[in-house]
Amino acid sequence: MKSSYAKVSLMAVSLALCSGAVFAQRAKTDLGKMEFDANCAVCHGADGKGNGSLRELLRVSPTDLTQLAKKNQGILPMGRMYEVIDGANVPSHGTRDMPIWGRTYQAENAQNLLEARGSFDAQALVRARILALIEYINRLQVR
Repeated sequence: MKSSYAKVSLMAVSLALCSGAVFAQRAKTDLGKMEFDANCAVCHGADGKGNGSLRELLRVSPTDLTQLAKKNQGILPMGRMYEVIDGANVPSHGTRDMPIWGRTYQAENAQNLLEARGSFDAQALVRARILALIEYINRLQVR
């Protein structure tokens, strides 16, 4: 009986340690940085200063994202950032230089849904991706 209890205890401790390692690995994943690197750095630069590799091809120079709070009396304009990234209040056609990421995220989410055949809240996923990106940009701010 004692050896069964010891085996179960050892298995429980091993499982807990493995779960902790998996959680720690997931905690190291910086979703905001991943979004930034995948979608923003090419124009805004890896450091967010507007020096991305495509800047020479753009009609308007990309914004230096490290100065957003400084230019807004020290407060990061999160609401405005969300609108710009999401594409809220932006006409479908017109002179918008930055892609409307909210629509892009919606399309990606639809594709993921088709592949996974599961259900999820697509709007919540779009919000989460945008908020993770804003949180990362907040960390880039000049203090």
